[in-house]
Amino acid sequence: MDTAPHRTPGQLTFRDATDTDVPALVELIQSAYRGDSSRAGWTTEADILEGQRTDPQGVRDVVRAPGSRLLVVERDGEPVACCQLEHRGEAAYFGMFAVRPSLQGAGLGKLIIAEAERTVRESWGAREMHMTVISVRDDLIAWYERRGYRRTGKLSPFPYGDERFGIPQRDDLAFELLVKDLLQGVR
Repeated sequence: MDTAPHRTPGQLTFRDATDTDVPALVELIQSAYRGDSSRAGWTTEADILEGQRTDPQGVRDVVRAPGSRLLVVERDGEPVACCQLEHRGEAAYFGMFAVRPSLQGAGLGKLIIAEAERTVRESWGAREMHMTVISVRDDLIAWYERRGYRRTGKLSPFPYGDERFGIPQRDDLAFELLVKDLLQGVR
């Protein structure tokens, strides 16, 4: 696995997370989705979920899991975004995607998802990228559809009662699987 930092235009650095990154990444992920700080960006889940989005153990598990990478995106040495990549045979799973709320809406997310797709194609030979999104997040799903992801209609239940994933504010939450063919147009 290539763990050397990878630079892209705009002086962003992509690197694999380590255990020492866990506190900063928990804060970043929390700030992008929950609480008042998340309202500065458009990815907030604050109206549908309260409480935590993740915890140190959850992030540490992703960092340490075999076949998993947690990419940290830094600008000037500060983490501004992250995403989880997990090798699942011919597919890769994309999750734990967070962009600092004050930087959302400026195209950073597009760069990161493109780099994540390139990484799993080149590192693992992944043919597809899979992700799950809370099914009531129409704006977020539409953003992924504009990036070439398609809705599958395959739903999995939200873990009601497990506060590690937050405290639901509504009773109709589920995760929908979104899929993208990573080889289309690349051949």
